[in-house]
Amino acid sequence: MESSTVTSKGQVTIPMEIRRALGLRQGSKVAFAQKNGKVELRVVHRAPESVVSGFGMLDARGKRLPADFDAASLLSPARAAKGAR
Repeated sequence: MESSTVTSKGQVTIPMEIRRALGLRQGSKVAFAQKNGKVELRVVHRAPESVVSGFGMLDARGKRLPADFDAASLLSPARAAKGAR
């Protein structure tokens, strides 16, 4: 039987062996029930194994640019001519 210490915030670490057996990862949801002096842990929702989509994960700071933006348009005319050679 594995054991864990309760922190000052009431948190415990679920041992790795149990997390693996239940398929628990960061973001998984669990529920607790008390029955006959024992506590039961149930998996409510398992977090996806891998990221399905990265859309919205990164936040762009500063001015947003259109998709058809050409970085060369930022060069000075002299530098742009120099690069065209």
